[in-house]
Amino acid sequence: MLSLARKFFASVLPGVIRPLHSLWNEILGFLFFLLAVMMIRPVWTGWKELSQGPEHLLRFLLSAFMFAILLGFSIHAFWKARRISRGS
Repeated sequence: MLSLARKFFASVLPGVIRPLHSLWNEILGFLFFLLAVMMIRPVWTGWKELSQGPEHLLRFLLSAFMFAILLGFSIHAFWKARRISRGS
């Protein structure tokens, strides 16, 4: 009886866990994308204020760096979700 339960769970769990894992990565990718979209305004205002001094340059560079990091995390999460769903 125990061996049948193990065989059952060994055959059913991968079919349940893989879509959940892919969905989790898609949710994370969407959240990182939303955060990146929220960083567009600080990047734009930092770009417009570049000529006002070095502290504005630092603000622009930090917000642009944060935007790039968040967008990179988003793209990576969607790419990983696609890889998981394809079975690679």
